[in-house]
Amino acid sequence: MIFHRSLPFLMAIGLLIHGCAFSRGTLGDDIRSEAVSSIKQGTTTKAEVLALLGAPDRLLQVNGRDVFQYYRYDAKVGSLLLIVLNFSRLSIKSDDLFVIVNREGTVEEVMSSKRTDGLEFRFWPFGE
Repeated sequence: MIFHRSLPFLMAIGLLIHGCAFSRGTLGDDIRSEAVSSIKQGTTTKAEVLALLGAPDRLLQVNGRDVFQYYRYDAKVGSLLLIVLNFSRLSIKSDDLFVIVNREGTVEEVMSSKRTDGLEFRFWPFGE
């Protein structure tokens, strides 16, 4: 009998106890555009790249060439937290820079992309 009287009260409390959560995380250092633009193919040396950008996040060797990879990942999560059911939406974008240094120690190629500027929190987990 007491259970039947308290059931509407418990249901109302259950509907009110929910929430939203927003989280953000980054991995890697910011890749400065002015440092990237100062790297010139054929003239900038390996030592100058390291002085401008620091140690690469990843170093590969391909056909006798050094490939320096610098990256930065940005992630944002919006969540709707209910008692029984939770919804989250994760958005991740990255900035990448690849500097290829030839056998003589000069920059052969520079490839970069910057996509983290437009990353937004997207709350609704279904579709756009």
